[in-house]
Amino acid sequence: MKKYWNYFKYVLEHKKNVFIECRKAGLYLHAFTHDLSKFHPIEFISYAKRFYGNEEEKQHGGFELGWLHHQRKNKHHWDYWVNGDGTAVTMPPKYILQMLCDWKGMSRKFGDTARDFYKKNRHKMNLSVPTRCRVEYELGFIDGLCFGSNVTWDDYLKMNGLDEEEDFAKMR
Repeated sequence: MKKYWNYFKYVLEHKKNVFIECRKAGLYLHAFTHDLSKFHPIEFISYAKRFYGNEEEKQHGGFELGWLHHQRKNKHHWDYWVNGDGTAVTMPPKYILQMLCDWKGMSRKFGDTARDFYKKNRHKMNLSVPTRCRVEYELGFIDGLCFGSNVTWDDYLKMNGLDEEEDFAKMR
């Protein structure tokens, strides 16, 4: 029973940290709704076993099923936006910002930054070029110039019939 209590406390701490980052970004609704699926039994039980269980539970507690459920229920995970054939679909801007708030919230717990997390894991992330461009722009890796091209972020928006102010207004 202790593993479930410890995991419950961990989830609450994570939600609090992401709440703080979402409020800073003006994502007020997401501040409250972030990762609610972690309370679903498929996720909650398997995560508790993986992170707080004995060695047997850590190895055979069904974590993969819980993780798959989490990815498929939460649009702020880049994995959600990968098709069955492995093709990355462009993430809408509001989910990119939610993902960054998630990374920043995790960073509060583990003492690093969202930039550090991205640098360590970018090679594992299957992101479309526009999504990667936006992530790297938001994290300060690029200065308005899309990754791997000579197209600025503003040009990318214009080419795709998007309006930055309107898109940001929808996100908040």
